[in-house]
Amino acid sequence: MRAALHNVRLLFRYRDLIRNLVARDLKVRYKNSVLGIVWSMLNPLGMMVVFTVVFTVLLPNNGVERFPIFILCGLLPWNWFTGSVMGSVYSVVGSASLVKQVYFPREALPLSVVLANLVHFLIALVVLFVVMAFFHTSLTAWALLLPVVIAVQFVFTLGLAFFLSAINVYYRDTAMVLDVLLLAWFFLTPIFYSMDIVPQQSVILGYTLPVQRLGYILNPMASLIASYRVILYHGGPPAFDFLLRTVVTSLGALALGYLFFRRASRSFGEVL
Repeated sequence: MRAALHNVRLLFRYRDLIRNLVARDLKVRYKNSVLGIVWSMLNPLGMMVVFTVVFTVLLPNNGVERFPIFILCGLLPWNWFTGSVMGSVYSVVGSASLVKQVYFPREALPLSVVLANLVHFLIALVVLFVVMAFFHTSLTAWALLLPVVIAVQFVFTLGLAFFLSAINVYYRDTAMVLDVLLLAWFFLTPIFYSMDIVPQQSVILGYTLPVQRLGYILNPMASLIASYRVILYHGGPPAFDFLLRTVVTSLGALALGYLFFRRASRSFGEVL
């Protein structure tokens, strides 16, 4: 615990470096782009239009009202998550010269990636709020819990970012494997469909399993997106049991990912 607090203080001491790394990521992403950071809003807006056309015009029997709000509540957190984990894979390898020449807490590299994608997520929320206003959907008092859900997702994503950024130093094909895993994860997460269409129970290999419940328990992103959706789409309170379980899972992911990163970072300079 004392070592963890020391490392947190060290990261705070290097906050200017982290801020510069975040700014660098934001500048590089939209370098030579005419609209620049405005694409953080246009990109999810375009994806919302595509999903809406597919699932309300071409496949109109989805039974979801105000589908643009529904899809954005799942798509925006997912984009933040995938952008962070994919970006973090190259965060250490891409800064090899910096790692080998200058001392600084290596955790700043994946942390800056997650923070940069958080900025994009917060900007993209403007699109969601505009669409909610268009459909006359008002925020309720439960929206005050939105920062809590964002914080939980940040912790979970950062834990994975620590792990993936470290393991890619030693196994450079991590990104290729992750591409496949994220595609499968996307379809297993209720982003463009409602979890209500998943059966409550199903018989698998002779065992009756609570499939819908396991879909939340085994998939933290499903619980997080459900929380976003309940707060913003339904205007109600999140399922606190699932949210609490996701908090525990996220803290566990952060602890394991950070410990793995700290141990692996001792030989980053030699491997890179």
